Amino acid sequence: MRWIIGCLINAVLFMAFAGYFRESFYLTGFWAALQASILLSILNILVRPILILFTLPVTVLTMGLFLFVINAITLELTDYLMGESFEISGFGMALFFSVLMALVNLFIQKVIMDSRNSKK
Repeated sequence: MRWIIGCLINAVLFMAFAGYFRESFYLTGFWAALQASILLSILNILVRPILILFTLPVTVLTMGLFLFVINAITLELTDYLMGESFEISGFGMALFFSVLMALVNLFIQKVIMDSRNSKK
């Protein structure tokens, strides 16, 4: 259930990015956003651990900041695999979106999810 909620949150984020950053982020619709979100979560499960393992020395040297670059790489892979229905203008924008997505997801987890769990 948590995975589905995460995919829906990322799909809504993709829609917001497409609306706000029109020149840098293109999306054909909500279904493309949902497909991209599911594909991104699959890439995060399969590819991201391998990338983290290969770049572990760099990640340690940068105190974890290189993880944003790995997230940008998975966003670029999602862009490549989705074709023309999901487009990010470049690696710099993918890096910017990875940082923005991390901040929004952190906010949602800490504020919304933790407050729901503390009420139980």
